[in-house]
Amino acid sequence: MSLVIREIYLTVQIDGLTCASCVKRTQKALAEVPGVQQADVNLASESATLRFSGAADAVAVRDALDRAGYPARIDRAILNIQNMNCASCVGRVDKALAAVAGVLEVNVNLAAETATVTYLAGHVTAQELARTATQAGYPARLQDNATASSDAHDRKEAEASELARRVLFAAVLALPVFVLEMGGHMVPAFHDWIARTIGMQSSWIIQFTLTTLVLIGPGRQFYTKGFPALLRGAPDMNSLVAVGTAAAYGFSVIATFAPEILPQGTQAVYFEAAAVIVVLILVGRWLEARAKGRTGEAIHKLLNLQSKTATLMRDGDMVEIPVDQVQTDDTLLVRPGERIAVDGIVTDGESHVDESMITGEPLPVSKASGDEVVGGTVNTAGSFRFRATRVGADTTLAQIIRMVEQAQGAKLPIQGVVDRVTLWFVPAVIATAALTVLIWLLFGPAPVLSHALVAGVAVLIIACPCAMGLATPTSIMVGTGRAAEMGVLFRKGDALQALQGIDVVAFDKTGTLTEGRPEVTDIHLAGELGEDEVLRLSAAAESASEHPIAQAFLRAADARGLDLPAASEFASITGHGLRATVERRQVLIGADRLMIRENIDMQGLDATAADLGGAGKTPLYVAIDGKIAAAIAVADPLKPATNAAIAALHEQGLKVAMITGDNRATAQAIATRIGIDHVVAEVAPEGKVTALDTLREDGRKVAFVGDGINDAPALAHADIGLAIGTGTDVAIEAADVVLMSGDLRGVVNAFDISARTMHNIHQNLFWAFGYNTALIPVAAGLLYPALGMLLSPMLAAGAMALSSVFVLVNALRLRRVRPVLSETDTPARGRSPAPHPAPAQ
Repeated sequence: MSLVIREIYLTVQIDGLTCASCVKRTQKALAEVPGVQQADVNLASESATLRFSGAADAVAVRDALDRAGYPARIDRAILNIQNMNCASCVGRVDKALAAVAGVLEVNVNLAAETATVTYLAGHVTAQELARTATQAGYPARLQDNATASSDAHDRKEAEASELARRVLFAAVLALPVFVLEMGGHMVPAFHDWIARTIGMQSSWIIQFTLTTLVLIGPGRQFYTKGFPALLRGAPDMNSLVAVGTAAAYGFSVIATFAPEILPQGTQAVYFEAAAVIVVLILVGRWLEARAKGRTGEAIHKLLNLQSKTATLMRDGDMVEIPVDQVQTDDTLLVRPGERIAVDGIVTDGESHVDESMITGEPLPVSKASGDEVVGGTVNTAGSFRFRATRVGADTTLAQIIRMVEQAQGAKLPIQGVVDRVTLWFVPAVIATAALTVLIWLLFGPAPVLSHALVAGVAVLIIACPCAMGLATPTSIMVGTGRAAEMGVLFRKGDALQALQGIDVVAFDKTGTLTEGRPEVTDIHLAGELGEDEVLRLSAAAESASEHPIAQAFLRAADARGLDLPAASEFASITGHGLRATVERRQVLIGADRLMIRENIDMQGLDATAADLGGAGKTPLYVAIDGKIAAAIAVADPLKPATNAAIAALHEQGLKVAMITGDNRATAQAIATRIGIDHVVAEVAPEGKVTALDTLREDGRKVAFVGDGINDAPALAHADIGLAIGTGTDVAIEAADVVLMSGDLRGVVNAFDISARTMHNIHQNLFWAFGYNTALIPVAAGLLYPALGMLLSPMLAAGAMALSSVFVLVNALRLRRVRPVLSETDTPARGRSPAPHPAPAQ
């Protein structure tokens, strides 16, 4: 007998292939991937075809290409998934999509009813992924990103309205059934009255008729979805409801029309159980649909910020056009009270703009010529014109919406545990129900069959794992949405959980802890040249630099009315300073390490510099023609909220570090004043990554907060990177979390909303798992030997519905989270504001 090995082919699109040597290196890297039998790389099509002996490992292929320097092209598709009702549905959709060759990652969100799939471009398409989910029993279609969030909101509202109608219809039909049967059990006189008037058989026929209408009408979906899933060997919540109600209904039909089939003494009807179970579960789904719509409220609010029209200035005339027709460099007019259509730069006029929905800051911001404005914000007073710089999907608001959607669709590590449990949960429940029926039939008291039926149905109904599937995604959706409203954007959803493992928060100093606008405060001379002459030559040398300190020199020279000569032979010395030629004189400006490197005698200025550093100022040395000329001190004032933010982080149990290029004495003086725990000073820009590794000693997890281009490597290298939103695009792209306001209160609020969301998730999971763990044994009859009590299937249905509603309502509490630090907070809690050197006048 021969062994047949199934071969699988995988096609990958590759970036960076330019020549035959690229092909050779790529082919070699792919050939080393475990399981690859053959790798053929095509330069013309920029693709590779791989033959595997067994399953194709897309993740290993991607990693191999990344290491080789020729990354695979990655695509991402968002699918709208129908018929997902519980956590087991999520597991099956996830498993079906993950099994497709080329798929790298699958995130299925029950609350949003979506699946986000990341896959290798070239082998599979989004349409094929949609077909895969559909074939698994969950109809899927590709989401249109342009209208996705709006459509989802409208769809959930329509779903809630439809469910409300079905609940009303089912309740009207089920109420007489409940009254006829349960009324007779609870009130003996009522039972006797029915027997004397219409008779018990007529009562049962009425119940049969009304229950049949409930099951084939509002309850039909449970059977059309549940039984096919059961036959496929992939039972879900609908299967549990279908089997349970069908058992109660079928037993009752036999008792009504063919009682001779049943053992003597077991003739009873449970029409009311089947009808009321359907009503209660529909009520639960209606409440779920309403709550799901509210979980996406933040996205809906952001979408409502998008202006529909814009006033275009064309040849001196005002023309109102749809906002999607605005092009870059168009000049637009904004009147008082109007919403700004797109991002741009003010060219004429002055006003105040309410940016609260973008940044979380409540106070309107003054705008004048040259200032940036953001689409979606509101012009409160005054008219102005601005030039459009970003339109369509490139606007800040569009990017915010995209980031929030991605974060809301993320799967946190904690969700992986839930998925593994719930994938086998429903089959285990069906097995438990079958075992319960068997035990009652073998050992139960009379009427055995009735008791077995009640217990089995109760187990099936009460164990539906809806709450398990909703526990995590609903909290994520509400938490990240509320965070966005406070100006905190989670670019990567798993950062929400990862923030809770952080031990140290490291801040870049300039532009993050401080305003990023240093001013010259002191000039200490060491030679024959006067202050004005040293400042004139220094400012001239700095005029070719774009560094903030250079601007401080220029502002100081301008304040003294100095005319600056031209500089030549300018050279920036990274991490040290600069050199330039001014009026044929060699000017060298930088930190003490630059003077030491150039063997320049300090002439006692190092002691003066130590005093300046102790006062929280940054000393810089100026050497002219190889001789020390002066020590010039600059100071960068702290941002108003810095003290309060650091105090609040300490209250949350976090350590705070500062990474700076300043000399150690200056850095330590600032750190002592504002309560910094760790100081890493005299760090060149490329040394920030090494500084983070130093802070990681003893297994600590480190978050880094920065804003500049030179912070991007550190933001990416940190366990969690938080970028100040007023910083550069490069820094923002490298970060896990973006703080839109540029204020350090956002750091505190990010940690707080993360903690609250994770606590909320843990509450939901505890309830969901605890509920099933505690009530399945009760439903099976655990309390019967001691109390003679069986759990009614109707009560089981009510408890199951309430468990899902509890999870959703608990998640919605996150909408009421308030910022830890707001505009009204004092600069520090229990700490006086630190004094800062006054800028030179």
